[in-house]
Amino acid sequence: MRTVLIVLFDEVQSLDVTGPLEVFAGAEASHAGSYRIRTASLDGAPVRTSSGLTIVPDHALADLPDPHTLLVPGGQGTRGPDPRLTDWLREHGPRAERLVSVCTGAILLAEAGLLEGHRVTTHWAYCDKLARDHPAVEVDPDPIYVRDGQVSTSAGVTSGIDLALALVEEDLGRETALLIARYLVVFLRRPGNQAQFSAQLAAQTAQREPLREVQQWITEHPGDDLSVESLAARARLSPRHFARAFQSETGMTPGRYVDRVRLEHARRLLEDTADGIEEISRACGYGTPEAMRRAFVRTLGSAPAEYRRRFRPAPLGPIRPEPTHCPSGIPPTEPLKTDPLIP
Repeated sequence: MRTVLIVLFDEVQSLDVTGPLEVFAGAEASHAGSYRIRTASLDGAPVRTSSGLTIVPDHALADLPDPHTLLVPGGQGTRGPDPRLTDWLREHGPRAERLVSVCTGAILLAEAGLLEGHRVTTHWAYCDKLARDHPAVEVDPDPIYVRDGQVSTSAGVTSGIDLALALVEEDLGRETALLIARYLVVFLRRPGNQAQFSAQLAAQTAQREPLREVQQWITEHPGDDLSVESLAARARLSPRHFARAFQSETGMTPGRYVDRVRLEHARRLLEDTADGIEEISRACGYGTPEAMRRAFVRTLGSAPAEYRRRFRPAPLGPIRPEPTHCPSGIPPTEPLKTDPLIP
């Protein structure tokens, strides 16, 4: 049995706590004896989350043995943590087999000296601060989570669920992780190197409707002619006026936006389909496999075939009958009768 200890403190982000907790609880419900989940604060006292929710921990940190997996959530409380919490992490963190952080929980681990020499990530808004305050830590602002030896760090809030699912998959297998993901209604595994921002989120939404329509068109038709001239005609503007207006309203040039959309679409096809490289290069507007390879190497440092090998989930074996229970204790075929939305 693996003990999972989730550290609590005032102004913690509630979803950083409950998201991974639900994943591990689901694994324990489907495989009894797989995890022992504990929550603890410094003195065992209730904590108030940043959203105002009060969480009552199971224990005081001092009363617990060293866990297998030590999980540190983030939240506003990481900005000025109690020095006693940092001291506890500094002493007990190295004894855990796995150190895990969600969001700005990485800042607490870094303050305790537990991330030096490791590649990590955190919420995009705090990556610069983490890198500036801790130069011995290699901060990667792009992925939704990073696993480096015994240290696993994730980006903002929901990415903690992705990381927890990856840990469960490592411990108990893909089918168990898939079962939990189904009942939580989330993806089984967004690859850890998936960007925190999609192309649409990375760019600002244009103010003028014609430009917004062009943004949507690019996203839905990455394989089409997306030259400035073609896009300008769709927006009913001259190419020069279109390029200037697009960059002014979205924060990036049309070409940069197209590049990001095409790369994102190609990554998704490599992860989710068995389509060939040549077919994907055409579907994403690269024209040739070599053009797509150059784009991947330039941006990701990896050729498409290598990217697929590393990040496409392994295929499932034969589908087995669903178990008679699920993480919530409700048979898969029966709706939750107490849900007011279900007649």
